[in-house]
Amino acid sequence: MSNENQQPTPEVEQNPSSDKVSPFLNTPLPQGTPQGQQQSLQPDAAPTSTASIPKYNLPRGANTGNVGATTHFGYQTVSSDDKAQKVAEVFHSVASKYDIMNDLMSFGIHRLWKRFAINMSGVRRGQHVLDIAGGTGDLAKVFSREVGPQGHVVLSDINESMLNVGRDRLIDAGCTNVDFVLANAETLEPFADNSFDLVTISFGLRNVTDKDAALQAMYRVLKPGGRLLILEFSKPVFEPFSKLYDLYSFTALPIMGKLVANDSESYKYLAESIRMHPDQRTLKGMMENAGFQSCDYHNLTGGIVAVHRGFKL
Repeated sequence: MSNENQQPTPEVEQNPSSDKVSPFLNTPLPQGTPQGQQQSLQPDAAPTSTASIPKYNLPRGANTGNVGATTHFGYQTVSSDDKAQKVAEVFHSVASKYDIMNDLMSFGIHRLWKRFAINMSGVRRGQHVLDIAGGTGDLAKVFSREVGPQGHVVLSDINESMLNVGRDRLIDAGCTNVDFVLANAETLEPFADNSFDLVTISFGLRNVTDKDAALQAMYRVLKPGGRLLILEFSKPVFEPFSKLYDLYSFTALPIMGKLVANDSESYKYLAESIRMHPDQRTLKGMMENAGFQSCDYHNLTGGIVAVHRGFKL
């Protein structure tokens, strides 16, 4: 689940600890990114990495023309170029408490949503999977097991703090077939065309400035016959339930954020970003415009969340 001025793409160079380059990367893996197949933790060993200083000079959005000079950050109007930095600040702030807050906010139901999405993914042994905005690695951990030693998973996020948490968590779990790549969802620059059997993004698309560009990038990196799976907050389908959900979102979530993460503003943004995200039908149309075929969606918990699916034929 998540995270400037002169860095249009992530800087990548050969990892000095290994000459191995993932076959689906245009370029070698970023320096200093410990890969699961290269490092593991012994019971009494010191951690393989420490959280590095967050970098707010993140890559600009793709700015392909369908995003104007301004966009929304929750209910605020901000410069399109500034949104990535503001989102990064949010996820840097909440990274260490992200999993705890997910359990509290959803009463644990987010685990069932993710399990449903994984079941819909059709993932099989030996496949290559890209988990975009994968944050703390909930989905990537399961995909690592499902694809097996002959398969491969890339956990990708634009936010270094979130990626550090996911990296340490998966290395601790012994996931030896996972790479960790800092990448912008709007371009997916490090990844070659037609590389992955499955691309997923879970609770991350709403934070992307240029969603159309991101969908086009996802289409590009998928193999023919590959599948895109989007798990995201959406629009409740029952009006009385929607009003109750709004009351909960705009009162309880900021209070929880303050008490648990000492950050009410980030969880106020969370509630606002959900309301600004395209509804189910609109997102389906956006996927179709990006080239995906046989698109569908499945509402969960009355439409609070939806799983969208599309195929590259």
